[in-house]
Amino acid sequence: MESKIKVAVIGAGVFGRHHLRILSQSPAAQLAGVVDLDSDRAAAAAKEHGCPAYASIQELAGQIDAAVVAVPTTAHSEVGSALLERGIDVLVEKPIAADLAAARRLVDTAARNARILQVGHLERYNPAVAALKKIVRLPLFFEIHRLSLPGPRSLDVDVVLDLMIHDLDIVLDLAAAMPEDIQAAGLSILSDKVDIANVRLAFPGGCIANLTASRVSTERVRKLRLFQPHQYISLDYQKQEAAVFTVSENKQIGFQPLAVVKDEPLRLEVEAFLESVRHRTRPLVSGDEGLRALEVALGILAKIEVHTELVAQRIQSLR
Repeated sequence: MESKIKVAVIGAGVFGRHHLRILSQSPAAQLAGVVDLDSDRAAAAAKEHGCPAYASIQELAGQIDAAVVAVPTTAHSEVGSALLERGIDVLVEKPIAADLAAARRLVDTAARNARILQVGHLERYNPAVAALKKIVRLPLFFEIHRLSLPGPRSLDVDVVLDLMIHDLDIVLDLAAAMPEDIQAAGLSILSDKVDIANVRLAFPGGCIANLTASRVSTERVRKLRLFQPHQYISLDYQKQEAAVFTVSENKQIGFQPLAVVKDEPLRLEVEAFLESVRHRTRPLVSGDEGLRALEVALGILAKIEVHTELVAQRIQSLR
């Protein structure tokens, strides 16, 4: 029998509570504690999941093998790096960090200490996405929509870093390249951040990706459409379903649903992290890939800022 991996969760907010639930149920993990600056929240989470509560990561010294970092994005680098320096493997929620310098610090700290660093890009573990990846040969065009109903969730970050970054990670993985051109526009509606964004990415070789993310929609949508030679593939992230439409040489259209074994992506993500920790293998979404997605996301926000300034100038000229 292999010994269980001792894991703590840093941050007992919405995402942290989901990780606590998964880890408390995992046969491969021993939930060794929860840390939160809010002592009442830490105590409540600890009581619910039957583990100790701590006020700081310093109190975890020598008690854990790995940790999930589910604190606000601005603290990812500081908390994650401190854990990695102590020889603890880390699964950090997406996005990897708030800026590129902080992200590189995390990646470099993991490499210097020979620790596992996995980034929580959840959709990579969606069974429908895993099935899709097996049949992607030469993607030429992506059309992706990720829309949410209005609400208070994550209004402290732009929709690009909150929602769209999931799809950016998927596109970068499937296109196997970084974009050579970015066009983007966005609007602030609910907050002082970008709440709706439309993006066009152009990749070497002619592949194009159009992405829309919004948290001011009237419905919740999570869909990806991909075109490659003689095939159109439609994927629904929420339903974990995908279908392939194939055009034969004589122009006949065939339809076939992809075989998908449905499961909870977060459970699969956490179990994959535990496997990487146990066997010292590179995660499916490593720190480098988290850094790559962040770089594109920040490039998009820079383009949106330019567009916003143009719109503001036009509005001002009409007054």
